[in-house]
Amino acid sequence: MTQRNPSGGSAETRKLLQQYRARIEAARVYDVATVSALEIAPKLSARLDNRVLFKREDQQSVYSFKLRGAYNKIAQLTPEQRARGVVTASAGNHAQGVALAAQKLGITAHICMPRTTPALKVESVRALGGKAILIGDAYDDAREHAEQMVIEKGWTMVHPYDDPDVIAGQGTIGRELIEQSTVLGCGLDAVFVPVGGGGLLAGVAAWIKAVKPQIKIIAVEPDDSYCFAAAYKAGRRVTLPQVGLFADGVAVRQIGEETFRVARHLVDDIVLVSVDEICAATRDIFYDRRGLPEPAGALAVAGMKRWVHEQGVKGQSLAAIISGANVNFDRLRHIAERAELGDETEALLAVTLPEKPGAYKQFVRQIGKRVITEFNYRYSDAAAAHVFVGLKFAGGHEERDTLIANLREHGYAVVDMSGNEMAKDHVRFMVGGRVPGLTDERLFRFEFPERPGACGDFLSAIGTRWNISLFHYRNHGAAYGRVLVGLQVPKKEWAECRRSLDALGYEYAEESENPAYQLFLGTG
Repeated sequence: MTQRNPSGGSAETRKLLQQYRARIEAARVYDVATVSALEIAPKLSARLDNRVLFKREDQQSVYSFKLRGAYNKIAQLTPEQRARGVVTASAGNHAQGVALAAQKLGITAHICMPRTTPALKVESVRALGGKAILIGDAYDDAREHAEQMVIEKGWTMVHPYDDPDVIAGQGTIGRELIEQSTVLGCGLDAVFVPVGGGGLLAGVAAWIKAVKPQIKIIAVEPDDSYCFAAAYKAGRRVTLPQVGLFADGVAVRQIGEETFRVARHLVDDIVLVSVDEICAATRDIFYDRRGLPEPAGALAVAGMKRWVHEQGVKGQSLAAIISGANVNFDRLRHIAERAELGDETEALLAVTLPEKPGAYKQFVRQIGKRVITEFNYRYSDAAAAHVFVGLKFAGGHEERDTLIANLREHGYAVVDMSGNEMAKDHVRFMVGGRVPGLTDERLFRFEFPERPGACGDFLSAIGTRWNISLFHYRNHGAAYGRVLVGLQVPKKEWAECRRSLDALGYEYAEESENPAYQLFLGTG
C-alpha cells in the first residue's frame, strides 16, 4: 500500500505540523531518557546496497522508547492531578515507562495489566514503584478497568499512544534523528517506523515533515496486525476483528484517534511484513550490532528490507527505529526457528517418495550438497512415503523454486510448506502421527491466554462431548499459547461442534484440509 505524495502542503496540515513542532520542542523527556545512539549497520548496508542506520531506542533504561511519551505526559500534570495519582493499562513497555516517570516525579502510578503478562514485566513495574493491578486475560480487560478507575478514583489516565503529550514525547526521536544524521554527514532519505497504536509514528512523522519534508516516512506493520493500513485504506479508523500476537508490542486492533489524525497525511508508504520476516530482521540486528530486540522492536528493519527489495532502491540513507528489547528469553527459540524462513534461505518441503529400496538415496542425490536442516519421515502405505524436509538455499527463493521444479520433473510430488503456519508451529515437531482407520477426525488450531494452568483450563473448556484424537501444544514464550486439537466429530454433528467451539471464546481456525495435516498427521 503506497501513498506517494503525502499532503503535507495543505493549510490544515501546515498548522498541525507547526503545533506539534512546538509541542516536541517543549517536550520534557531527558530527565529519564537518553539521546539514543544512531548506529550504522555495516553488514545489512552491504547486503541492501544502501546505508542502513539503527536508532537504538532498545538501549533506553527501560529498554523501550515508551518512557519518553509517558514522562512528557506526566510532567504536564497539575499539582492536583499529581497528588491524586495516575493510571494506565499496558502489558509491556508503556507500563514500565509510566512506572519510571511516576517514580521520578514522586507520583503514585497504578498499572492495570492482564493476568497473562509475563512475570518479568510485572516484576519490572513493581521494582520501579508502580502498583501493578492484574486483571482479565487481555489488554482490553485491563483498559476497561483503568477507565473505570479514572471515574471512581479520579486518577489521570496516561494513554499508551492516543494523547498529544505522549505523541510529542515520542516525537523527540524524530528530532534526534535529524540532528544525528546531520552530524554523521548522511542526510536521511527515509525513516522506517513500527506502528501499533500510532504514537511513535505520529510524533516522528510530525517532526520530520515539519523540518525535512523531503524525507520519506515509511510505516511498518505486521501483516496480521495492520490497524493503520486498514484505516488509511478506508479513510477512517476501523477495528480489526482480530490481530496476530507474535509482535505483541504492536498488537492493536484500532489505530488511535489523534494518532491517525496526525499521521494519515504524513506517511509516504505502508509496508506489511510477516512473522518470519520479523524473525529474520531480529537476526540481522543481532549480527550487525549485537542487539536483541523484541518482535515489535525489529519490525522497522523487516519493513526496510522488504521496501528496498520491492522498490529497488540503492545508494540511499535509510534509518529504522529499533523500538524495544523487552523480549522473553523463551521466545528466542521460536525467533531462531523462523529467521531462516524470513530471509527465504530455508524452505520446508513435503515430498512424497516411492516406498522401495534406494528411494532415499535417489532423493538425497536430487537435493545435492545443500544443507539439510531437518528430515522427518512417516510411512504412508505400501506404495509411498512422505518426507518433511528443511533445506537451506544460498540463492533464496529462485534457487528453491528451481529445486522444486527439478524434483517434480523427476516424478516427486512436492508441496512447499514454507508459508504454512500450522506446519511451522506444529507439524514439523509432530511428523509420525498418522493413524490409519481413525474415523471422523476434524482438526482445529487454537490460541488461548497463556498463564499458569492455562493448558488445563483449555482442555476443561473443550469438554468431553467429542473425543480428543490429537493434541499438540508448544510454549513459545508469548502471552498466548498455540494448540492443535483433533476431535472425532460425526458429520451430522459438525454444526453443533462449530457452535460449541464458537462459544468457548477462543480464536481458532479449522485445519482439516491443510496439506500438512493430510500428508503427515491424517487418518490415512
